[in-house]
Amino acid sequence: MERKFILSCCSTVDLPYSYMQSRDIPVLFYTYVVDGQEYVDDMGRDPEALPRFYRFLEAGKLPQTSQINVGTYLDFFEAQLEKGDLLHIAFTSGQSGSVHNAVAAAKLLQEKYPDKKLVVIDSLCSSSGYGLLVDAAADLRDSGATLEETARWVLENRNKVHHQFFSSNMTQFRRTGRVSGAAAMVATIMNICPIMRLDDKGAIKAYSKVRGKKKAVETTVNVMEQHAQGGRDYDQRCFVCHSQCPEDAALLITALEERFPHLKGKIRLCDIGTIIGSHSGPGTVAVFFLGDERPTMD
Repeated sequence: MERKFILSCCSTVDLPYSYMQSRDIPVLFYTYVVDGQEYVDDMGRDPEALPRFYRFLEAGKLPQTSQINVGTYLDFFEAQLEKGDLLHIAFTSGQSGSVHNAVAAAKLLQEKYPDKKLVVIDSLCSSSGYGLLVDAAADLRDSGATLEETARWVLENRNKVHHQFFSSNMTQFRRTGRVSGAAAMVATIMNICPIMRLDDKGAIKAYSKVRGKKKAVETTVNVMEQHAQGGRDYDQRCFVCHSQCPEDAALLITALEERFPHLKGKIRLCDIGTIIGSHSGPGTVAVFFLGDERPTMD
């Protein structure tokens, strides 16, 4: 079926670039800086890029991430508008101010291209949860939905994409100031895993803690059952991603497949990319699914 518009996103969807290409979704790449050198959020194009990033973290280096500026958005959007109308789903404003630059760029280009449609939506999503939202929007695009119909679905469902995760390594959370040094030390000594989610603004919130990975997996699966559409009968997409802890991700996937036998296809396993990983560090595992409205949290 003929597609009626172009759908684009940013690299923080934490899905492989090869997959985004297969779905014909143009991607705008974030970057990070270490020791004055800029690196691209690679999305798996270079097999050495992610290992190099984690070597930086192991060496105690703190990657610096920044917003995508208006000029970069202008160049990216204009290249897409030359091919058709554009719907850009942006990385959550709960973790970056880039979406505001995207909106500013869109306004400038709408004056230059008055006959073209250019819509920017704040996903309120992060990592492979952001990827799940974009992937679902691509299904609508491919089914023949209009830009307006797809944008409406995204706005109605972005806060129904749940991001449920835990971490067994607090080092990077301490380095970035998300938790205090004392709290991180206690968590490490006591084998405590914080349980976290994204709130309705797309910001990370730690709301519980458990002792040990086994309990963290159990709690994560229980929370999904509480919030997923249909509970144990959930039959939509389910994505899992991890930061350099594939064994922990495998434990979670096994538990999810046992609890939710009607999932739509296989659970997609992805790597947490360099931008999200700059804040989470190694040892984080997350599951993403469609559920009820995400909660408001202080």
